[in-house]
Amino acid sequence: MTPLGQALTRARCDFVERHFRGTLIDIGVGCGAFIELRKRLQRTTYGYDVNPVAVKSLKDAMLWVDPFAVPFQAMTMWDVLEHIADFRSLLANCREWLFLSLPIFRDAEHVLESKHYRPTEHCWYFSREGLVFALSACGFSLISESNIETELGREDIGTFAFRRDGE
Repeated sequence: MTPLGQALTRARCDFVERHFRGTLIDIGVGCGAFIELRKRLQRTTYGYDVNPVAVKSLKDAMLWVDPFAVPFQAMTMWDVLEHIADFRSLLANCREWLFLSLPIFRDAEHVLESKHYRPTEHCWYFSREGLVFALSACGFSLISESNIETELGREDIGTFAFRRDGE
């Protein structure tokens, strides 16, 4: 893993640890670094991905779970939410905490000029306010946010902690 990848994984783990230390599911596991770091911290972490290599790795480790079928207290989605056309059905199984990072845009012009503009991959392009509104409609309130990923060198990425209303 690159030094940036290591720093991002550590920052994401630290961000989650400030709010939640229980069992969670990481949606879109990539190379599995977040799950591995949480394992070293003795935090149970399951995973879900659509990439066949990641699915096999998770299943081999008995860590693969379908979050559309099984509820979790907490979910992480690092660079994932913008790829999911119907994220409402997934978030219905998130009982308490949702942690995510994704590109954040000022306006439509910013989207079109951004390296994150990928109409064949991304279903959603959020401003901060739009993200808060969309997740509010799913029953979540913003608790915490960070620009650590941008500070580490990623362009226009926000990191957020949302909590289910009433929790």
